[in-house]
Amino acid sequence: MTASHPTLKRTYSERASDPSTGPLASYLLRLISIKKTNLCLSADVETSAELLALAEQVGDSICVLKTHCDIITDWTDRTAKSLRDLAQRKHFVIFEDRKFADIGGTVQKQYTSGHYKIAQWAEITNAHILPGPAIVTALKAAADATVTKYNTTVHTEISASPRLSAHSGDEDVANVPEHALESLAEGEDRKLGMPAEKDRKCSIVSVSTTISTRTESISPRPSSGEHTADAFDTQASLTRLGEPPFLRSLLLLAEMSSEGALLTGEYTEKCIEIARQNRDFVMGFIAQRSLNSEEEDNFITMTPGVQLPHPGEEGKKLGDGLGQQYNSPHNIVFEKGCDIIIVGRGIVNAKDRLEEAERYRQEGWKAYISRIGKKA
Repeated sequence: MTASHPTLKRTYSERASDPSTGPLASYLLRLISIKKTNLCLSADVETSAELLALAEQVGDSICVLKTHCDIITDWTDRTAKSLRDLAQRKHFVIFEDRKFADIGGTVQKQYTSGHYKIAQWAEITNAHILPGPAIVTALKAAADATVTKYNTTVHTEISASPRLSAHSGDEDVANVPEHALESLAEGEDRKLGMPAEKDRKCSIVSVSTTISTRTESISPRPSSGEHTADAFDTQASLTRLGEPPFLRSLLLLAEMSSEGALLTGEYTEKCIEIARQNRDFVMGFIAQRSLNSEEEDNFITMTPGVQLPHPGEEGKKLGDGLGQQYNSPHNIVFEKGCDIIIVGRGIVNAKDRLEEAERYRQEGWKAYISRIGKKA
């Protein structure tokens, strides 16, 4: 196992209750504890229909769904809404694997606007630190603006007073000459490109706008051991947990699973340094091992490149011929101390996706139970 750190022996629920844990990270850790899954599905499919069908099939077995929205050929706002609806119903968090790596002003636009408007629908995204620490502060500012906009409601009310009519007997118009009312009606009709009508009534339209703000409710932090599926019925616990708070968090790409990756050594250490400077926004890392080393560290590590051999192929070295190297859930969670396993093709290409997702879920959870050395 990796070098000892308190997070390696603590349960997800205990870590969720740590005062240093941000609200969204706390929510995710509690969700993991209730569903008993540390599995993230990498949904690398190419159409909205495939994406939504996949999420429907395996949503109950995962804690996070990782997307690549720019490979979806028919992505629309409807895709995003349908995905969010599914996430709420199936209880998982959405992670858009965007890998931002540009100057601050550019990444802010990539994050909030354009065709995908990522910040509107994905709770988590990620970034390289190649441009320097400003990429993190820029993305945080964009995330904060998105949350503020979500929490601000603009309500416009349009009302019309009774129309004036020369034939209504209204006291307000009783002394107005008939020809004056007709002229007013004719003038209104000309503006609208409509023929004048002698009996057409005149109206006064008023517009009032109300702007109200709300503070996004944060799920209360549980005390240690609360809200686990062992203590309560799973569905009841999920209902009590509710929806994730409308907040946004970032993962930093500290290490990658591809052969010959350059994200090592000094680069990784710089990632950790920047994360510690931005604990209120940086949830954790994409890495091949836990990077928690200081006492107050409670970062979440998500790890790609996880695959199980097919029955009868145990011990076989796995890869895709394109530089990807695979590790087992036991190696990643138990040996390396990572928190969430990311699985893509191992599930997506399976004959029975749900059955395979359950196989990964069980193996990942078993490795976690072995690591903490107690029932969770």
